[in-house]
Amino acid sequence: MTVNKKIQRKKHVRPSNDPLTILSPGSKAPNFSLHTTPDQKVSLTDFRGRPVVIAFYPADWSPVCTDELSLYNQILSEFQKFNAEIMGISVDGVWTHLAFAKDRNLHLPLLSDFEPKGLVSKSYGAYNQKTGESERALFVIDHSGIVRWSYLSPDGVNPGADGILNALEKLYPEKREVTQVNAA
Repeated sequence: MTVNKKIQRKKHVRPSNDPLTILSPGSKAPNFSLHTTPDQKVSLTDFRGRPVVIAFYPADWSPVCTDELSLYNQILSEFQKFNAEIMGISVDGVWTHLAFAKDRNLHLPLLSDFEPKGLVSKSYGAYNQKTGESERALFVIDHSGIVRWSYLSPDGVNPGADGILNALEKLYPEKREVTQVNAA
């Protein structure tokens, strides 16, 4: 017997009173295949068997996005302790991502949700129709493809890494205690 399970979503009220709904813990993470370079794609299923952290963000080069991604880059070793892959996703094009990553010396994949614009962001409930950009939303996905933690950050606020690391710690408590890492 198969049971169709509705995707669970968590409603967050934005400061502008514009509700945005993102995938809630317990939801199956939608698969995707996005370009990380002009000739290479990354799919969520490439990482089955290990945890994945997805950081949706509005735009390369913006101050808060730069701070957020730079923080994740600085603490890549913390994610690696959980064998977790972290990746950034925005609606910027591949060439913009490549220039941004090179300029900021980023060593995490930046995926282009460019065309069709925002399709993956929409599937996670992290796309803002009004601005045409991804919202700043975080997801921790377990080794079997289930969302275990999600967070929608207020506009213009760097969410830091504590929530991500705490979620990974709950998934894999035997790995280590989480060191608190705050946004700069």
